[in-house]
Amino acid sequence: MANEGQSSILTALDNAKTRWYHFTTVIISGMGFFTDSYDLFCISLITKLLGRIYYQKPGSSSPGSLPDGISATVSGVAFAGTFLGQIFFGSLGDKLGRKKVYGLTLVIMTLCSICSGLSLGTDPKSVMTTLCFFRFWLGFGIGGDYPLSATIMSEYANKRTRGAFIASVFAMQGVGILAAGGVSLLVSYIFELHFPSQAYMVDPVNSTVPQADYVWRIILMLGAIPALLTYYWRVKMPETARYTTLVAKKAEQAASDMSKVLNVDIEASSAKYDQARVSSDEFGLFSKKFLQRHGLHLLATTTTWFLLDIAFYSQNLFQKDIFTTIGWLPPPKTMNAIQELFMIAKAQFLIALCGTVPGYVATILTIDWIGRFKIQVFGFFMMTGCLIGLAIPYHHWTLPANRIGFVVLYSLTFFFCNFGPNATTFIVPAEIFPARLRSTCHGISAASGKAGAMVGSFGFAALVKAVGMRNTLLVMAGISLVGLLLSLLVPEPKGKSLEDLSGEAETDKIKETIVV
Repeated sequence: MANEGQSSILTALDNAKTRWYHFTTVIISGMGFFTDSYDLFCISLITKLLGRIYYQKPGSSSPGSLPDGISATVSGVAFAGTFLGQIFFGSLGDKLGRKKVYGLTLVIMTLCSICSGLSLGTDPKSVMTTLCFFRFWLGFGIGGDYPLSATIMSEYANKRTRGAFIASVFAMQGVGILAAGGVSLLVSYIFELHFPSQAYMVDPVNSTVPQADYVWRIILMLGAIPALLTYYWRVKMPETARYTTLVAKKAEQAASDMSKVLNVDIEASSAKYDQARVSSDEFGLFSKKFLQRHGLHLLATTTTWFLLDIAFYSQNLFQKDIFTTIGWLPPPKTMNAIQELFMIAKAQFLIALCGTVPGYVATILTIDWIGRFKIQVFGFFMMTGCLIGLAIPYHHWTLPANRIGFVVLYSLTFFFCNFGPNATTFIVPAEIFPARLRSTCHGISAASGKAGAMVGSFGFAALVKAVGMRNTLLVMAGISLVGLLLSLLVPEPKGKSLEDLSGEAETDKIKETIVV
């Protein structure tokens, strides 16, 4: 019988009630993001330990540390891989389909997570070289997950709660950051319990026990477990109806796949109706028509993500340096190597727990009510205010009595980053571009973000050394302010179908009903 209000497969998806398949898609896509963030952020926890193990200078009054160039490379090389992976897999997702390349990204992440922990050699040069090599390819796999996860979730979700579901996938980034801190805490606690040693100032030689070399390797390799757990379900996922119908032009396959997903009988004529109602003008990415319709949109998504990631990743990757500068962490020489890792992990865990994760939760709960545009603009505004509040009275915050106040305000920058542009820059590119270019445009936007992350990871330490922490925080505030202004170009996708947003829909072409 004809079911009014469901005149097509795409309309059925847009109007579908929240069902179990929505949550399974969030879990399958989100666990990939969990692995992504775990792998990208755990490196910031172990760089101090690597310095003690491989770059200790005999007779030095302070513990060993990675040289600036090596530290920046170890922290940032994965971003270079991610940058290329986002462009490559984003484009591939539109050419071959989202599903066909989705499992491949997970395989790359799993293998490279394990190989990063098995970095070969005992001398500093060989260990750092192999570590950077595998982390580059780890980043390449991670890069593919950005456009594919966002696109798959947006194309499965209904238009009423689409923002919350895409935000839920992205929120696994916060859980991954939390897990990186929690796992590092647990591993370092166990090793300190079984292999105790004196502080560096008491016994410089034995403050770094030989077993410490296993600690960082175990932490890195554990990142492979979540990816392994979701591989089977990833390869079993059906292709999205929007890709199968609008891009691959396979009406029968789309009807068969969505019959299983929606748990109703759908005829191929429904997919043919969708093909008929969507514009046949398939202009390309570099065409004049794309520039006219989506040029400003792509400019907005790339520039705001670029600026956001400069501030976001520089602060995340160098938390330990910020905390040491203000005196929240004890001086390194008062701890042994594993104790220092424990304290750094504890600080990152608390920041993630109190600032990062609540920001993601707030976005999930409000994005389909407040809208993407308002959340992004307000988030950039509050980040700017918090960073100025940290920078101008910077000396005040360095005083022992005021350090807790610094940590609270610093946590708020992460809260409004995640209840703000860090989430919305991921969500919007998955909604506003045509199906045949959606993954590509998301990949380009995300790659622009990773270019910003590289600027942050390679430039933050150099900037602090050149102008000091106070002025560096002011620069971050200025970057956030520019991000706010460019956000005025971002459209509001709340409550609209993907086809209406992208301009693909031609509602007057054919009027039929879906047979269910």
